This record gives sequence, structure tokens and C-alpha cells, in this order.
Amino acid sequence: MKLKIDVMVDLYRTMKTIREFEERIVDLYARGLVPGLAHLYIGEEAVAAGVCATLAQDDYITSTHRGHGHVIAKGAELKRMMAELFGKKTGYCKGKGGSMHIADMEAGILGANGIAGGGLPIATGAGWSAKWRKTQQVTGCFFGDDASNNGTFHESLNLASIHKLPVVYVCENNLYGISVCQAKHMPISDISIRATAYDIPGVTVDGNDVIEVYQAAFKAVERARAGEGPTLIECKTYRWRGHHEGDPNQGGRYRAKDEIESWKEKCPIARLAGKMIQNKQITEKGLQDIDDQVVRAIEEAVAFAKQSEFPDLDEMYEDVLVN
Repeated sequence: MKLKIDVMVDLYRTMKTIREFEERIVDLYARGLVPGLAHLYIGEEAVAAGVCATLAQDDYITSTHRGHGHVIAKGAELKRMMAELFGKKTGYCKGKGGSMHIADMEAGILGANGIAGGGLPIATGAGWSAKWRKTQQVTGCFFGDDASNNGTFHESLNLASIHKLPVVYVCENNLYGISVCQAKHMPISDISIRATAYDIPGVTVDGNDVIEVYQAAFKAVERARAGEGPTLIECKTYRWRGHHEGDPNQGGRYRAKDEIESWKEKCPIARLAGKMIQNKQITEKGLQDIDDQVVRAIEEAVAFAKQSEFPDLDEMYEDVLVN
């Protein structure tokens, strides 16, 4: 399947927006303006962009603790995202959820989730709901390699397979579960083979090639929408930053510096840009115009967050579950 030029340009714009947003958070977090934790998506942009580009507005996604990229790709508002990270009342969760709990039901974002594998049963439930309601909605479920060891993964795929639920399970295999490499926490190299146990399609793709991700997701979404059930897509990718911004690992601890640098050479944004330039589908100026627009949008989001107010103390227990 050959992608149209406008699709490729949109994929570039989405990836560039995710990258710029995350790089801005690096600086803002270091300045103490972003409280709590921030698990950044730098290096993995092709997965969120490629998958979400195949989904409709009323389709759903479930996200993870490393969820900024997913929700941006699905259409979340940058200003409300940034305000949430700042802890401001204009944020998606009124400043009470922070980085790991951004949700937007109108955009089909059923929530980022601080629990590893926590989005899997939610996505499966959303798929079941869509099937019961006969809406043809599809749910994209993002999770990491380590989460595929959890019971929620196996229970969700089993249930989805039995009932042919319209869910696309997307494993973002960035090779590390916090600081433990994949080879030390599972005996297989390709997580996609676990689909065999549930008699559903399983495919491994280059998670740094946005076109390859898009093509695999497009096929899986079509299959789900046709009532043929779920698919497991494993995207091999890599996070450039530490597990979170309090983990400054850039090599020398649990990862080697040359490993990090070798993955940076596979930058998904640079790869797509280079391909479009080579094929004369866009000019350097065209890319620069997009970059400039993205930077302005991020700066506007930061300004909005800085100008917004913190929630009042008497609002502390509103909209939260208190046991």
C-alpha cells in the first residue's frame, strides 16, 4: 500500500509535534515547572503517529505511563495537556492527574495509565462495548514489552480472541522494562509470537519506520472493523531518555552509550523527512514551515499553562475517588 503525500505530511507533522512537546518538557521539568513524574516518548514517535493515523475520530485508544505521544496523535489539545502537566486547573484533569493520567473522552482517549498493563482490560472492555452497540468503533491499545508478561495481557487477548473484539493491541517494544532489558525478562525475542496462543494475527514491524507501522495498523484496523477480531502488532523501537526524567540514564548504567547513539541514528522523524525529500514529495522549506508551526503551537501551550491558575485548596477532593 503506497501512502498519499498528504498522509505522509500529516505523519511527519504528528511526529514532529510529539518530539517538540517532549523536548520542551525536558527543559520545563529540569526547571521545576512540571511536578511529579514525566516518562518521555522521544524516539518512539512513529508508533503513536502511525497507529492513530489509521483510527477514526470516534475510535478509542488506551495509553500508558509514557502516553504523551499517544494522546497527541489521537488529537488531544496541546494547551490542556501542558496545563495538566503544570498542575493547573485548565488541564484535562484539572491539574490533579498530571503526566500519566491524561484523558479526553470526546477524542476517544480513554486515559493514560500509570499501571503497567492497566490499559489492556480497558481497551478490551471498550471493544466489547463497541461490538454490543454495533458501532464498528475500533480501539487501539498501547502497552510496553514488560506489560506483555502481565496477566492482563493474556486475559485480554484471550477474551478478545474468543469474542472477536475490535481491538488492535500495539506492543511498543523499546527493549527495556524500566532498567531490565527484554532478554532478561522473557525467553523470546519477538513478542508478536504470543498471538499464536490466542489464534489471532501477530506481526512484528520496525517501530521507527512510520510507514511500516501505518501499513500494519491500517490492515489490523480494517480487520477489526470488519468483525474479524483483534491483532497483535509489535513495534520494535527505543526510548532515547531514561525511564523517566528522574532517571538520567544516557549510558553507563543499564544501557551502553553506543547502543543509545545507534538508535538515535534510526530517528523516525529524520527517516521520513529524508524519504520525502528524496522522492521529491516535499521541499526543505516545506518541512521547515511545518517545524515552525509546531514550535509556535508548543510555545502557545506553554504560555497558556504558565498563565493558568492552580486549583483551589477546597477543590482537592472534587472529581477524585477517596477511599
